[in-house]
Amino acid sequence: MMAETHKFADLGRPRRIWAIGSVHAQLDRLHAIHEAVWSRFQAGDRLVYLGNLVGWGAPGLETIDALLAFRRALLSIRGMFPTDIVYLRGSQEEMWQKLLQLQFAPNPREVLDWMMRQGVETTLAAYGGSAEQGFAAARGGAVSLGRWTAGLRATMQARPGHATLFNAVRRAAYTGTPDAPQPGGVLFVNAGIDPSRPFGHQGDSFWWAGGAFARLDQPYGGFHRVVRGYDPARQGVQVTDVTATLDAGCGFGGPLVCGAFTHTGDVLEMFQA
Repeated sequence: MMAETHKFADLGRPRRIWAIGSVHAQLDRLHAIHEAVWSRFQAGDRLVYLGNLVGWGAPGLETIDALLAFRRALLSIRGMFPTDIVYLRGSQEEMWQKLLQLQFAPNPREVLDWMMRQGVETTLAAYGGSAEQGFAAARGGAVSLGRWTAGLRATMQARPGHATLFNAVRRAAYTGTPDAPQPGGVLFVNAGIDPSRPFGHQGDSFWWAGGAFARLDQPYGGFHRVVRGYDPARQGVQVTDVTATLDAGCGFGGPLVCGAFTHTGDVLEMFQA
């Protein structure tokens, strides 16, 4: 656990934590949620985006620009610190990073085909690429693929702040102490968690173990509540004694959800746009 602490965000003990569900590049909904958060936000609060910032929606570049602009606005508030704003890694961010390393995959065409069916195609198009180009590069071998992904990376890096944001995503964010003897605090994840694994050994379960999340019926580890922003089964917003799902189908025709939590995981309010 100690060797991986940089992969997680310790939120401390703030009065309120604002958590925004999977955006999926739904720019208008994101703007509306930002306006609602701005009207309520106070210095000392925290803001956590629960992953899947891009994917499925077309305006991927504008979505990242909006995230960066809102971060700058919040940091203009006296008493705010950069660590008060956290972006979690979702499956879309994971796939994008893997796509930029596609030349190292043993079966790049199969991997690319699978990613396209999982929603990364719109992000690829936003940065000037296409599936057809990728498949053509794959047929040319690793060197050809390397040139193609290098071009995508250069396009991303030319957009101020984009590469920095993608490199800054965390696996999870929490309050309290992980694996504490007594339940307390709140854990924020993208899509899921494997109840059979300790916190520091979840690996990619945070964005792929959506089904396992539904099995949580008692506090996990040292946390009072686990909050996620994406439900692959798309069963809507749900709050139980030990979990909360902030997914009303944003990116699939539904609204974007934001919830406010105390540092112990109690729900203060919830709204959507």
